[in-house]
Amino acid sequence: MSKDIFANRHIGPDDGDILQMLKTIGVSNLEELINQTLPESIRSSKKLEIEEGISEYEYLKRIRQIASRNKLFRSFIGMGYYNTNTPSVIKRNILENPSWYTSYTPYQAEISQGRLEALLNFQTMVIDLTAMEIANASLLDEATAAAEAMIMMYNLRSRQAVKDGANKFFVDNHIFPQTLAVLQGRAQPLNIELVQSDYRKFISDGKFFGAIIQYPNAFGDIPDYEEFVKAAHENQILVGVAADLLSLALLTPPGEWGADVVFGSTQRFGIPLGYGGPHAAYFATRENFKRNLPGRIIGISVDRHNNRALRMALQTREQHIKREKATSNICTAQALLATMAGMYAIYHGPEGLKAIAEHVHSAACLLREGLIKLGYKVLNSRFFDTLSIELPASVNPKDLQVKAEAKNINLNYFDSNFVGISTDETINEEEIQTLLDIFASLVNKPSHLISDIKVSAQGLSGFERKSSYFQHEVFHRYRSETEMMRYIKQLERKDFSLTHSMISLGSCTMKLNAASAMMAFMWPEFADMHPFIPQDQAEGYKILLNELKEDLMKITGFSDISFQPNSGASGEYTGLMVIRAYHRSRGEEGRDVVLIPASAHGTNPASAVMAGMKVAVVECDSKGNVNLMHLRELAKEYEESLAAFMITYPSTHGVFEEDIKEMIDLVHECGGQVYMDGANMNAQVGLTNPAIIGADVCHLNLHKTFAIPHGGGGPGVGPIGVASHLVKFLPGHPLFTSNEKSSIYAVSAAPFGSASILTISHAYIKMLGGEGLTQSTKIAILNANYLASALSGKFDILYKGKRGRVGHEMILECRNFKQLAGVTEADIAKRLMDYGFHAPTLSFPVHGTLMVEPTESESLEELNRFIHALNQIYDEIENISNGKAEKEDNLLKNAPHTATECTSDDWKHPYSRTVAAFPAKWVVENKFWPAVGRIDDAFGDRNLVCVCMPIESYRQED
Repeated sequence: MSKDIFANRHIGPDDGDILQMLKTIGVSNLEELINQTLPESIRSSKKLEIEEGISEYEYLKRIRQIASRNKLFRSFIGMGYYNTNTPSVIKRNILENPSWYTSYTPYQAEISQGRLEALLNFQTMVIDLTAMEIANASLLDEATAAAEAMIMMYNLRSRQAVKDGANKFFVDNHIFPQTLAVLQGRAQPLNIELVQSDYRKFISDGKFFGAIIQYPNAFGDIPDYEEFVKAAHENQILVGVAADLLSLALLTPPGEWGADVVFGSTQRFGIPLGYGGPHAAYFATRENFKRNLPGRIIGISVDRHNNRALRMALQTREQHIKREKATSNICTAQALLATMAGMYAIYHGPEGLKAIAEHVHSAACLLREGLIKLGYKVLNSRFFDTLSIELPASVNPKDLQVKAEAKNINLNYFDSNFVGISTDETINEEEIQTLLDIFASLVNKPSHLISDIKVSAQGLSGFERKSSYFQHEVFHRYRSETEMMRYIKQLERKDFSLTHSMISLGSCTMKLNAASAMMAFMWPEFADMHPFIPQDQAEGYKILLNELKEDLMKITGFSDISFQPNSGASGEYTGLMVIRAYHRSRGEEGRDVVLIPASAHGTNPASAVMAGMKVAVVECDSKGNVNLMHLRELAKEYEESLAAFMITYPSTHGVFEEDIKEMIDLVHECGGQVYMDGANMNAQVGLTNPAIIGADVCHLNLHKTFAIPHGGGGPGVGPIGVASHLVKFLPGHPLFTSNEKSSIYAVSAAPFGSASILTISHAYIKMLGGEGLTQSTKIAILNANYLASALSGKFDILYKGKRGRVGHEMILECRNFKQLAGVTEADIAKRLMDYGFHAPTLSFPVHGTLMVEPTESESLEELNRFIHALNQIYDEIENISNGKAEKEDNLLKNAPHTATECTSDDWKHPYSRTVAAFPAKWVVENKFWPAVGRIDDAFGDRNLVCVCMPIESYRQED
């Protein structure tokens, strides 16, 4: 009886609505529409072989059983992952709050002021703790942040260094192994030579451009790097530092001893372990490197009323504009986790954060003294939280592991004769006593009571921090839970999300993130698991991962899946590296050209360059399709060097191209592989799949098609599926032994990337089942074609398929309005805010247009409101054209209208306040007030301010 319950909740239109919509489109049934939309040559001949969907209640029982298979041990493993206390006020009001987790990347800044302020706070936190000059708004994880640092330094080489062939990069021996593995993978295709050694023995030969050191290092030591940095700079070598951010509350920050880049993880700032993620990395550098800084930067500007306003700064660096010349391929970062980390710092403030760091350090000092009293040799004399202990010859490490695991404790057995212990903010006296008891029993000595242990000296030894941090008032105002709750709510009210109305962003698939699917990832059995625990403690995760893998293999038709890439762009890079490894295994190292359509996402060419490949752009024809003749010409031209063809399907123009199989056959005949960008998989699931179409590899955006929420710009998950001949090249991991030696290097810090949120996609698939997944795809196509039909009287649909249908998204032509009334697509986007809608995707993939994707979760009632809004905006444009409204002072040019403006005594516009703020009846019932007026982006880029600062400090700088 319950099998259809979740599908009915997930899908917006009911049966009656569907009939009404089909009538508007002009087809008799849903199958007729699908047949007109998808080419027959790619249709699947059988149903999706996934078990039927189960109810939300049944699913929660099932996932609880899976969770129970995980063993919740207390882990002191460290290596970049630590237990932490997530303040309940942050957990409840941000992490579990759909107003925060369902918002999109803040491209429309006027309705994103809340999350922009939260991210500005994050940047300020990072800049203060590292003592650097500028920081971004998060990266994916510490290991990939290290790779970004290396590439940034590589791109910063002087002309002379490039001419001299400076391609060496130094890595100190004592960095985390997962970081080293990712660096090795990223260096390889760029012909960067990694040189790994002891920093104390480093001698430059004039070919080095950069170096990375860890502080404290992987074994817990706090080296004095000052002379190393000085010598590096004398040799024109830039220095990156992987720093434990919590330790910098006590330790001299790298910015004070010469670092050029400082990066790491903010996981310790209240973010659960999650078996490896998601966690926000941080990245800080010098201001003169700002145009090479990877990822997003939040900056302060002003709106048209000269009020303080935030937006994403220096976007001209980013992949969606610079494509293969971008600073990075990063599209999705970790905005939601960065918001949480920043709030953690705000809630605790400088005094609270210092107290937490002191607790962590004091516990390590106490452990060290106790172990020394027992006769153990502790190798660290200067440390923050991690102790390296040499085991006596009489002690078998296996015996230690058995005794520790009998007490449900995990330690770091990084060598046959050494063991590591890392303390964290959750450690207590009972746990310290238990650890000492275990070590005492190994050497047959009575344990010492910690109350009897006197700590003779702290472990920082001359590296104590002298400088202050967190001077801005935001880090001092919110100590009580009441005030913190209200601050979070204050920011939430400035932010637009799916809790307000539909977000019709084309290619971004802003569908329902069901509450039941969001439940399990924060359960302790999933949230409190260290990624490097023994595999027999993670049986629940193994079941979850295997079930999700099996389902995704059926959905894609592929032979295997890797969950390691923790964003869509990371998936692209990983897929191309797999293709690269495949060609090299066949002795075809010369295959290094990737053919990419002009309409492709900017991440595609940026990822290709990261994978060491050259990009050749394939033209599109007048109908938005890949120009088959040009593809044929390029394929023949590069036949000997063709590595891959990257194609999004249905296309970025929202069309199922009829010639797709011919394109793929052509590439295969020329020896290339086909990479499918999975951004538009929401139009494929259950109707076709990449394997049927002929692709060799495809990444899946689990934060799109498979219902992981976007979180204001992350987390994302971008697993890749591959055909059988590519399976053995999927990424390995140095701390997960089941991977074969032939695999490529790790592409993220954890073996399964952002593992904890895979529970969301698992829930989505299991509750919908095969029929529900297929119906979701059909309704996504129905909703898009309903909008296309209903809007076609006033808005031209730029591209349609052979039979006049769009896929699950469409492009609205807006360029004609500029000549007609001086109105741009941006004006329409801003005016939609007054109607209570987030704008569609702006000027992508075609400049001067809007790309609309309604998803299957939106109801007919909501679609009709959106249609009404756009049609009424069209009438407002006509009023400008025929002289009924002024050319400059009109509803569109002045949009969005704020509450402050509409309630001001100084209203001078030729139209009424009512038509400005409440242009439709439904707006009155659900009004979202933009926090600021239209933002001056150019001012913000000319006067770049990326830290918390009063507006009076910069407003007049222009």
